[in-house]
Amino acid sequence: MNFRLHDTATREVRDFVPLEEGKAGLYVCGLTVQSEPHVGHVRSGVNFDVLQRWLGVLGYDVTFIRNITDIDDKILAKAAEQGRPWYNLAYAMHRELDRAYAALNVAPPTYEPAATGHIPEMIEMIGQLITRGHAYAAEDGSGDVYFDVRSWPSYGELTRQGIDDMESAEAVADPQMAARKRDPRDFALWKSWKKATEPETAAWPSPWGPGRPGWHIECSAMAEKYLGTAFDIHGGGVDLRFPHHENEQAQSRAAGHGFASYWMHNAWITTAGEKMSKSLGNSLTIPAVLERFRGIELRYYLVAAHYRSHVEFSFEALEEAATGFRRIEAFLERSGVDLAQPTDAESVSQDFWDAMNDDLGTPAAVASIHDHVRLGNKALAAGQDATTYASVILAMLDVLGLHPSDAAWSTGSSADTDKLTQAVDVLVAGLLERRAEARAAKDFATADAIRDRIVAAGIDIEDTPTGPQWSI
Repeated sequence: MNFRLHDTATREVRDFVPLEEGKAGLYVCGLTVQSEPHVGHVRSGVNFDVLQRWLGVLGYDVTFIRNITDIDDKILAKAAEQGRPWYNLAYAMHRELDRAYAALNVAPPTYEPAATGHIPEMIEMIGQLITRGHAYAAEDGSGDVYFDVRSWPSYGELTRQGIDDMESAEAVADPQMAARKRDPRDFALWKSWKKATEPETAAWPSPWGPGRPGWHIECSAMAEKYLGTAFDIHGGGVDLRFPHHENEQAQSRAAGHGFASYWMHNAWITTAGEKMSKSLGNSLTIPAVLERFRGIELRYYLVAAHYRSHVEFSFEALEEAATGFRRIEAFLERSGVDLAQPTDAESVSQDFWDAMNDDLGTPAAVASIHDHVRLGNKALAAGQDATTYASVILAMLDVLGLHPSDAAWSTGSSADTDKLTQAVDVLVAGLLERRAEARAAKDFATADAIRDRIVAAGIDIEDTPTGPQWSI
């Protein structure tokens, strides 16, 4: 069965036919690194990580590009509020994002280009658009450059909108900018340096004067650099369809590029019916969630929902998902299967295979895992060997990035560390109590032997006026 995916552009489920046999080019819009990542942010990373893994299972050599936007208005504003250089904020938040992805076993992309590292490519593309009559420099000499939406008849085709039905957010926010445009819907390709309000480090030289790129041109330029003028799949959050992806497609095709053959968009994670976002104040950062749940449990929660389904987040729902995953782990432990054994993706169940080939149908794929858990438990109850069921389950978990023995989970969450510390404290306290009893009985040989045993385990003991204290 061929891999079929829901193409957002055509709104149809289509067979995946790559541009080059045996290869797949995937571009996903990454995050603007302005603040700590929350659960809503990482959903896209998890969903497209599953896509990358499944394309690999199907035998494709995947080139996966996920960019980072490390310069924009929000980064400059937040850095100014915090009294720090914008690049310091962007770097710190990029590292936070890397840690969040690692905590959820999101594999690194083939390349992760940053916008600030590709200014020359953006300037070159802007020049091409001006030469082809699809962009213009503002006539007031400000140094701004805009894409001329009226010059491109297909503008709006991705989201199936007419130009006259669209509203320009930039025009509403900045009347002065609107006066520079030929049409209110024209969008910025190059933004001139605002000397009075922006640091000099946030400007690069260009034929139109110092400034920085607009948001949309970044992805078009980076996609071309690493995937060529045409590639297979472009992905991102559904909130990026307009204006970001609409503008990306328009400017790239106006520059003469084929651009993306398929579009895939993951849905939101909502809280109280609203998109999870910093502006709403309802975001949940990854470190905060990992204080209560393991990374593998949070990933399972995100994977178990279809990527195109909106998810209403709650800790109750996450707890329910975590309980379901623990049932899988409990069976694997009872089965006696060797978790370190290599897995074979071709050994997954047919139901699982069919589900994944049907637009990454992870809910049905997860259901197949639980079906095998039930069958395995029945076998164990009947006194039969269940390792065959367990091996199939491990193969399916591995495909979804949920294998319990994956090295990604070895670091553990803060909650895991706290539990481990509590367990060690109980064990050491018991030994110290026996040592105290031996010392009270003047059995110093036994007391010293107990101390030596504790120290040999890498634990230091300090006798204080309030009693012995231990530390690693």
